[in-house]
Amino acid sequence: MEYIKVTKENIEEEHICCAISNNRDIQVSSKKAWLSDRFDEGLVFLKSVERGKCFIEYIPAENAWNPINADGYMYIDCLWVSGSFKGHGYSNDLLSACIEDSKGKGKKGLCILSSARKKPFLADPKYLTHKGFLVCDNADNGIQLWYLPFKSDAERPQFKECAKHPHIDKSGYVIFFTSQCPFNAKYVPIVEKTAKEHCIEFEAIHIENKEDAQNAPTPITTYALFYNGEYLTNEQMNEAKFLKLANL
Repeated sequence: MEYIKVTKENIEEEHICCAISNNRDIQVSSKKAWLSDRFDEGLVFLKSVERGKCFIEYIPAENAWNPINADGYMYIDCLWVSGSFKGHGYSNDLLSACIEDSKGKGKKGLCILSSARKKPFLADPKYLTHKGFLVCDNADNGIQLWYLPFKSDAERPQFKECAKHPHIDKSGYVIFFTSQCPFNAKYVPIVEKTAKEHCIEFEAIHIENKEDAQNAPTPITTYALFYNGEYLTNEQMNEAKFLKLANL
């Protein structure tokens, strides 16, 4: 498999989404805008020549849009291999490239979000275990911070306190989201419209800078849904899923 590094110079021509083929789609353009602003902060987006089927996205943990303390580590935003491309070693290729690059940049190791059981949009814990990752911290909502240290005495990354105990002082449904996930540009407005039509108390909070993301009340900032202050899920909601969740 041949791989391409996406940069400011080629991002407009490259396909960067796992499920959307139209580069002019609002979901793709919002993601590309977010990526473009991160390249100067050290973000790396490595993808296969195939259209968005295999890629890894990672950034120095100090610049990650997550409430973690992991100075000196590289944080993996996403490692994705889809459909028929699974089972051919492409995840290993991408992870190996990330490890080599991170070691070359003097990093202490890698860290990534997962959970004890596989959850949507999170790394597979079985795969992480197979590759030598270990759990280094847990949040109350079941989300875990995993790490792969390059040296045995490397300091363990940790969640910030706000992420370890996800809770907000707001009633109704509240979504925290960023433009890191392209699907939010389409589906957050759909849920917002659905809630309004059914008179459901709802608020969408768009996290638009690193500082807010690093102090968010949830370990997952790409998409986190709360109800009456309690964390519910990081799974994307369409109209049908949201109404089912609201028992309508």
